[in-house]
Formats: sequence, structure tokens, C-alpha cells
Amino acid sequence: MDLFPIRNDCDHRRALDRFSSLADPEPEPGSAQEATLEALAILIDAYERKRYPLEQPDPIDYLKFAMDQRGLTVSDLVPFIGQPNRVYEVLSGKRGLSIQMIRRLHRGLGIPLEVLIAEPKRASV
Repeated sequence: MDLFPIRNDCDHRRALDRFSSLADPEPEPGSAQEATLEALAILIDAYERKRYPLEQPDPIDYLKFAMDQRGLTVSDLVPFIGQPNRVYEVLSGKRGLSIQMIRRLHRGLGIPLEVLIAEPKRASV
């Protein structure tokens, strides 16, 4: 096994090159080549998560994105948030999400809790 720690971008590039060379052609299941490939994937993933962390999305932006992707309207959010005027207040940032809204949005639409409880990126009006 030719493994090495990934401490910088040069090591990262080297690991990616090694990964590419091992992945094509696809290694035999259970082979040493497959084990090395899997170990490299874990090392590369760990480095990328540390070097390029992803920010949590803004809860309201995520909700708007989910609405757009699923073709939902304000009326569709009434069971989760409340009357249409309340939905508009939430979507405009004038009102925050309550714990009940968060629970209903999570259960009903499958929006991750960690997204819904995140601090909004914009200032409340």
C-alpha cells in the first residue's frame, strides 16, 4: 500500500493522481488495489472537509430552494408554518421559525434539522 498523509495542496494533488491511476481500470473486489483506493478516498475526503469546509445554508434560502425544486407554493407551506400571512413573514425574514415550524418542516418536507436551526445569514427586519 502506497499511502501518505495529506497535509497540503501538493499532497492532495498527488493523492488525487494516485487515486485516478488506481481507479482506472476498476480494481477487483477484495484486492489490495481496492483497499488502497478506499483508504485514499478516506484520506482525500478528510483533507477536503478540513481544507474546504461547507457552510450551513441559510434556513430561509434553503426553504425557498426546496419550494422551487418541489414546485411548492405558499399554500403548500400552510400546514407547516401557519396561515399564508405567517408564511410570507417567514419567507421575507420578518419572522423567525418557531420550534413547532421547524419540527413540522423537518417531518413533512424532510428538511434537515441542522439547516432549519442554523442562524439566518441575513439580519431580521
